[in-house]
Amino acid sequence: MENTAHEAVERMPIESAEEFIGLFGLREENIALFREELGVEIQAGSGEIVLSGDSDKVELARLTLEKMSEIIRRGETVDRTRIRYAIGLASEGNADRIGEIMRDVIAITSRGRQVKCKTLGQKNYVDAIRQNTCTFAVGPAGTGKTYLAIAMAVVAMKNKEIERIILTRPAVEAGEKLGFLPGDLAQKVDPYLRPLYDALHEMLGLDAYQRLVERGAIEVAPLAYMRGRTLNDAFIILDEAQNTTSEQMKMFLTRMGMGSKMVITGDVTQIDLPIGKKSGLVEALEVLKGVDDIGIVRLTHRDVVRHELVQAIVRAYEKYAQRTDRRGGPARG
Repeated sequence: MENTAHEAVERMPIESAEEFIGLFGLREENIALFREELGVEIQAGSGEIVLSGDSDKVELARLTLEKMSEIIRRGETVDRTRIRYAIGLASEGNADRIGEIMRDVIAITSRGRQVKCKTLGQKNYVDAIRQNTCTFAVGPAGTGKTYLAIAMAVVAMKNKEIERIILTRPAVEAGEKLGFLPGDLAQKVDPYLRPLYDALHEMLGLDAYQRLVERGAIEVAPLAYMRGRTLNDAFIILDEAQNTTSEQMKMFLTRMGMGSKMVITGDVTQIDLPIGKKSGLVEALEVLKGVDDIGIVRLTHRDVVRHELVQAIVRAYEKYAQRTDRRGGPARG
C-alpha cells in the first residue's frame, strides 16, 4: 500500500471473471456507480482492482468490495440497488453486516426460487415474526411486507405449526362504489384481494393453492368477514392495515385464538380513509407500543427491493412530506 499525505492506493485481487462481472456488470456499467457512491477512483483489470483517493474513502471502498465479493462467491446476484444498500451500510460503520444480506433462505417458491431477506430491515421483520405472536410491519410499497409475511405463513403451514392461512384486507377503496360493480360480493371484492392471491400462487403454485382453498386451509377474504370469529391455529395476515378504522383494527386484533400468529402490514403515508377518520393502524402503533409479544418493525425507502427508481421515488415523496409537515401545509414550488 502506497500513501502520500491523506491519499492512498490499494490493490485488491479478483478471484475470477465471474466475480468481476458480478461486481461490475457485463460491460463494467457498475464501476461508475462505485466511483460515484464511494468517492474513489477505481481501475479494474489483470485480476485486480486498484483503488485510489482519500485514505478513509479507499478503506471504506475496500471493505465494501470485499463484502460484496463474498456475497457473489456464495452464488448470489448483486444488482445496483444492493450495491447502493451495501455502500450505505459501510458508510454507517456496518460493513461487517453486509454479509448478512441474502444469507438465510426464508422459503422456496413453487418454481424452486429461494426467498431471502435482501435488506437488514427485512431480516429484522422476519426475525420479529419468528419471535412474536403479533407483528406490525410499517413501510412504503416495495419493501416486501406482504410477500415475506405470506412466505412465512406458507412455511409455517408446511411445518405443521398452523392449520390454515387467513389473509384479509379492508376494501376501503371500494366504498359505496362496491354496489355498482358486477357479480356477487366475492367477485366485487376480488380486485382488492388480487395482490394476496398473486403472492400465494407464486409460493404454492396454482394447483396446490386451489386444493388448500377447497379444503378450507387457505382463506382470502375482506376484513368484514372476520367479525364475530375466533381464529385458532391460524397464520393471519391483515394487509393494507392503514385503511382500517379504529373499530376495525380492534375487532381484528381480538379475533386471535389459541395457537395463532398475526402479521399486520401497512403504509401510513397511503391512508385512503375519509378525512377526519383516524387510521386504526396509526392508533394501534401508539396503543400497543411496548406490549410484550408484539413486534413493531418500521421499514424505509432503503428496504425497497424493486427497481432502484422505485427507491428514489419513495425517497423523494418522504422528503416532500417532511417539507410539507414543516410548513404546516402543502409544499409550494
